[in-house]
Amino acid sequence: MTADASPRTLSLAAAQDAGDLAAFLARQLRWDRAAAARLQADGEVVAVFTRPARFEVIAVRPCLLRAPARLDVTVSAGELAEAIDVERGEFTVPGQVTGPAWAGLLPPRGGWRALGEPAAERVREAAGAVVAEFRARTEALAAGERTRAALDALAEEIWSRTLPGTPLPLRAVHAAHALGLLRAAGPLAVLACGSWLRLRTPLGSTAVRRAGLPGLSVTPR
Repeated sequence: MTADASPRTLSLAAAQDAGDLAAFLARQLRWDRAAAARLQADGEVVAVFTRPARFEVIAVRPCLLRAPARLDVTVSAGELAEAIDVERGEFTVPGQVTGPAWAGLLPPRGGWRALGEPAAERVREAAGAVVAEFRARTEALAAGERTRAALDALAEEIWSRTLPGTPLPLRAVHAAHALGLLRAAGPLAVLACGSWLRLRTPLGSTAVRRAGLPGLSVTPR
């Protein structure tokens, strides 16, 4: 932490956010039980960044705080999930861990420009279509052809397509759906900043660099 190295508890302005944050982390941990999360706060908002292991995106879940705070720390996502007190609407910040490479290259805070505001239903349909196509094409493969390399190549083909009318790769849409960021009603927006593209939802965002984030397979589940 940058301001205070001792354990501290952060209280969320809306108690419901604690449950939503816990659900967000639970979905993240489905793909990677050893996942890390980077926490950043510089005022009345704490942002929780994660990177689902089977999506080439970075996701962020912001939460309003009851009182301003300052911190910047990478922690175990599992320990953070366990530290959330849903009834009290607060969590104790876990001890710092050595962060993975992605935690040092987060999307920019400002400078985003709007590219469009796709209808929420259209975005949800696109996410569902990605999952349905992958499953159908996987089932069409002979058992001996369902190798990890073949599945990764199929996922890459599907997820590299863009959301109609935008340059946003469908991997960002699928990740938002899988992490529960498309559950709430409200406007969506596709934004751009330099090499980054971002899908903003009422519950958080998914962001991806145009050149992609290398190093992990992208097989959907």
